[in-house]
Amino acid sequence: MSDYRIDTKCVQAGYTPGNGEPRQVPIVQSTTFKYATSEAMGKLFDLEATGYFYSRLQNPTNDYVAAKIAELEGGSAAMLTSSGQAAIFMALFNICESGGHIVSSSSIYGGTYNLLSVTMAKMDIDVTFVSPDCTEEELDAAFRDNTKLVYGETIANPALTVLDIEKFAEAAHSHGVPLIVDNTFPTPVNCRPIEWGADIVVHSTTKYMDGHGAAVGGAIVDSGKFDWMAHAEKFPGLCTPDDSYHGIVYAEKFGIGGAYITKCTVQLMRDLGCIQSPQNAYLLNLGLESLHVRMLRHVENGQAVAEYLQKHPKVAYVNYSGLPDSPYYERAQKYLPNGGCGVVSFELKGGRSAAELFMKNLKLASIVTHVADARTCCLNPASSTHRQLNEEQLIAAGVPAGLVRMSCGLEDKRDLIADLEQALAAIE
Repeated sequence: MSDYRIDTKCVQAGYTPGNGEPRQVPIVQSTTFKYATSEAMGKLFDLEATGYFYSRLQNPTNDYVAAKIAELEGGSAAMLTSSGQAAIFMALFNICESGGHIVSSSSIYGGTYNLLSVTMAKMDIDVTFVSPDCTEEELDAAFRDNTKLVYGETIANPALTVLDIEKFAEAAHSHGVPLIVDNTFPTPVNCRPIEWGADIVVHSTTKYMDGHGAAVGGAIVDSGKFDWMAHAEKFPGLCTPDDSYHGIVYAEKFGIGGAYITKCTVQLMRDLGCIQSPQNAYLLNLGLESLHVRMLRHVENGQAVAEYLQKHPKVAYVNYSGLPDSPYYERAQKYLPNGGCGVVSFELKGGRSAAELFMKNLKLASIVTHVADARTCCLNPASSTHRQLNEEQLIAAGVPAGLVRMSCGLEDKRDLIADLEQALAAIE
């Protein structure tokens, strides 16, 4: 499928049925798989043969859908996880173990900020946060001898800052480590970070990829371009023998295009067990088949709402990279020429109290802990997703207390604007 355009890949990639086989991706709803001999199964456990023996590690339905996502991102291999948060943790922990250090953009999802600064700190993994707008010198100064990776979000949730992927990739590579990018908001339809230097891409497939709020899930995609053996001393998990698999060295046995995902599957998925269910993978694939069509409408609605809000007297400012006066407009034109996503964030002049009153008066938009859905939804991050952060951390993450995040769905933009108008009118 590599020669086809992304619209075609959304519909066709990942699964090619043979003669007389199901046209739709089949749901292999089985925990286990039968073999004729113990020797045949033993080869799977020794990683000497490909196949399936237990769905906690791999399942055919999941692999079909993961292969589609790999095609969409331009990667060499991919895997599905039970959630986007699981994908982020596994992508990081696969190469950054106890004693390691991470350089991360400070403008990221609150749950990920907490994962890095609190949970992984308990595992003796340190993080240095840098502004997504830091200078090259400031970024370079954040690295340490034990730095294992750099992390950021293409479009940050909910601050909507746009990452300078090339700058962060060049800094990472100059220090011999990979760049991991969360590409959930633009999806590969609107940005393919690997083409700009990213080495690993993660997704919360729960969002636009699924698109209908039906199934929680995540994905990890390896570009197949980072040379682990060239920096073997930094990545012993990939470049030294794994005693739990009879001394296999992943980077040697599975090569540059397969080592990372293979290790993540046979080690972390084996031990942590956060597999995506085959039923959820099936639903995800249905969403992927229309992703290229839906993203156009999400962007159209997001742009219209942002332009309306920008002119409203009760709105202090609007974050949306499609607005010409956005500080990220030029960067978005480079990385997101077809638009970013349907998510708009804005701060009301009345702060937290105004935001709460505004949200109470919404009629069409739902107040839910979700985003990137077919249905428009709204959230005040400071009182929900970013509730763990103090005021200083909220400001550092770009989410002041009065910020509202609106995810524009697939409705008529005129109805969305009418709903905004009546809710804003309720603020005195």
